[in-house]
This record gives sequence, structure tokens and C-alpha cells, in this order.
Amino acid sequence: MRNYKDPDYRPEEYERLRETQLTARDIFHGQILHLREDTVRLPNGGTAPRELIVHVGAVCVVPVTEDGQVYVERQFRYPLGQVITEIPAGKLDSDTEDILQAAKRELREETGLTADRWTELGLYYPAAAYSDEVITMYLAQGLHKGNRELDADEFLDVQLLPMEQLIRDILEGKVPDGKTQAAVLKAARLLGM
Repeated sequence: MRNYKDPDYRPEEYERLRETQLTARDIFHGQILHLREDTVRLPNGGTAPRELIVHVGAVCVVPVTEDGQVYVERQFRYPLGQVITEIPAGKLDSDTEDILQAAKRELREETGLTADRWTELGLYYPAAAYSDEVITMYLAQGLHKGNRELDADEFLDVQLLPMEQLIRDILEGKVPDGKTQAAVLKAARLLGM
């Protein structure tokens, strides 16, 4: 598990809220998810169980063309039973993989694109109540087309949408994916859109 910290976080200010791990028991270890049950000491001295998903981490990319269009993907998501709109994203191959290199890999594999300029947009915690997953968000510009290298079990359509339309779709609830919402809105703000 990577140690992600808010650069403005000052633990001494919040020590009174800290929970301390007493025990940890693996429940399941799969290809994507690792489930664990911990017992923690609460701030008042009591104890409580915590079930959590341990995740290696992930990246997502907002690929923006010079004329302000965004490459998005339409992909069937089995847990939801539907196709949703997302930006290119994927999990890290290991907890030691360089995060920017993972973002470049995922963009190339899923869209065939490479980029000249990369800007980190920050971290996104998709489910902080029960998972330690952290998604590092990027803006990619100076795009070049190439060949996609989809995984054998990966099926998705790539589309270009004007940034203004994508923002409108997000605000109208047509793009429910949280990482896409956060990354696109941050990228749009950074780009002055």
C-alpha cells in the first residue's frame, strides 16, 4: 500500500481522531481486490471492527486536444449492468510502479494516444470509508494518435466530446463516474474553461 498524504495534513492537529490498528486478518486476496478485516482502537479507548478493501492504486487521464475536445470511453461495467462514460483509467501493475508511467501506459493501451505534456491534477479517493484505493488524476495534452493495445478482456469505444458538452453532461448527471467528474472538472478549471 502506498503512503498517500495530503501535503497540508498535520497529524498533531487530528491525533484525537486517530484509530490505531490492533489486528489484521486477510479475508480474500484476488487479482484486483484484497479484503481485510481489522480491529482498531478508537479515540475513546474502545475497539471496533473495520472491513476494508486494500487496492494497489490507479490512474486516470483527461486527454484534451488542442481544440478543446476530450477523449472519453464507453465501457460496460458489470457491477452496474450498464455502459457508462469514463475517461481512460486503470490500476497500477504493482505498488512500486511509477504512477506517471502507468498513466501513459493506460492512455496508450486504451486509446492509442501518447501525449507531450502531462499535468498531475491530484488524488481521488473513490471510497475512503472502506477502501484505501487512491486514483492519481492527470491532464494529457499535445496528443498523438497511435494503435490501441487493449487487454484481452477489455472492450470499449473511444469518442471525442467537446469539453463544454462533457461538463454539461457531468452537471446534468449523465456521467455518474466519480473519477471522471472530478478529473474533468479540475482539468477544465485549470484550462480556464
